[in-house]
Amino acid sequence: MLYLFDIDGTLVDTGGAGMCALEETGCRIFGGSGPPLDLAGSTDLGIVASMHEHFGVTPAPATVAAFFEVYHQRLEWNLANGGFPGRVLPGVVTVLKALALKTGAALGLLTGNTATGAAAKMRHFNLAHFFPVGAYGCDHADRNRLGPIALDRARTHFGRGFSASETLIIGDTPKDIACARAIGARCLAVATGRFSRAELEQHGADHAVTRLDEAIDWLGI
Repeated sequence: MLYLFDIDGTLVDTGGAGMCALEETGCRIFGGSGPPLDLAGSTDLGIVASMHEHFGVTPAPATVAAFFEVYHQRLEWNLANGGFPGRVLPGVVTVLKALALKTGAALGLLTGNTATGAAAKMRHFNLAHFFPVGAYGCDHADRNRLGPIALDRARTHFGRGFSASETLIIGDTPKDIACARAIGARCLAVATGRFSRAELEQHGADHAVTRLDEAIDWLGI
């Protein structure tokens, strides 16, 4: 079974370090913090595109690369030195440790973060060793296009393919649910982000919990 985890609101809460890094980068690159950002389920490529649009700048590889270079620097600094009240969310470590011991379980990330941003967050919160593979918000601006990328990379890394019925996406937003549906996978939704358990159920989650370790029996671990 392949378990693909979202990061923000599902595994960790950076306490605002990520949002601050985006705003700081907007000021550095565009001269302003940019439009109000809805980060719930968004991809970093999509966010950068919206900031370019807001400032009337045509996206180009050079400007996108310059944005991410500054963003990654600010994110690393904010996580290490910014005093943001970040934390691993309740029940996460318990579930990850149990899955790591489960025969046949393969773990990965499916996140709107860039690969570099995801790695920074996972290192900071000591979760990196659980996730040898992933699909990221630098791979495609459309989150629904990340599932096939994750499956392909998982097949390469683990040496076996995973069908839709063997794949579970774990996230905290309706966009995670839609992402699972896009590849025919199931979705475990956790209400540790902006959305309540009832809202996640209404959006079609296969199972919804208020914190991740409440799903232990459902996951069979």
